[in-house]
Amino acid sequence: METVADLKVLAEKLNPAVGFWDPLGLSTAANLNEEQFIGWLRHSEIKHGRVAMAAFVGYCVQSNGIHFPWALTSSGVSYADISAAGGPADQWDALPTASKLSLFGGIAFLEWWGENSRVLAANGEKHYMAGGKPGYFPTFSASPDLLPHSVPLDLWDPFGFTKKLSPERKEKALIAEINNGRLAMIGIMGMVSASKGLIVPGLDSVGITPYAGEVMAPFTTADVSLPLVGEMLKYASPF
Repeated sequence: METVADLKVLAEKLNPAVGFWDPLGLSTAANLNEEQFIGWLRHSEIKHGRVAMAAFVGYCVQSNGIHFPWALTSSGVSYADISAAGGPADQWDALPTASKLSLFGGIAFLEWWGENSRVLAANGEKHYMAGGKPGYFPTFSASPDLLPHSVPLDLWDPFGFTKKLSPERKEKALIAEINNGRLAMIGIMGMVSASKGLIVPGLDSVGITPYAGEVMAPFTTADVSLPLVGEMLKYASPF
């Protein structure tokens, strides 16, 4: 379990020029257990950084028209059709409703697996708010009875590249991961902002495809078959 003092030490390792910076006072939130809350903050930052790194790379790939060569659905929709819709945000809007739901279902499963105390215990770990490692994602092989079928590769380090690293090398890699994740969070939000016509120094002249939709809305008029989506769109339209 980490404390504010541990965060200050980590901050110096991450960026000595900035050091410990907490303008919102999140690390000392009132009425909350310090060690548990810091565990939550640390895990959240690492996870969001990993998602942002994947999103940044994905945004660059999709913006350049790179896509899988096969069909997306049995009804004949191909990845090429989705790629032709425009920029990454337009491509998301062009996805069939079933494809969007399958992606959300996959995310929900990964969230459940990573937060499951039984799965973590089978991996010899604890929850990050109960003394576990922030950022740790359990393997699939430790709890096969909870899966409908076997999963040959893990989400994190599927090919075992990090298993033979020394503790010193692992610590250095984790520091790099946090810094890269922070930069990726700024990067992906910068590209999304630029696609909406906002002024983003360094990104205004790289040719990011404009997006006319709402980046914070996962569903559009094409998804009104889902419960409450039509009502939500009507409510949001005045804004």
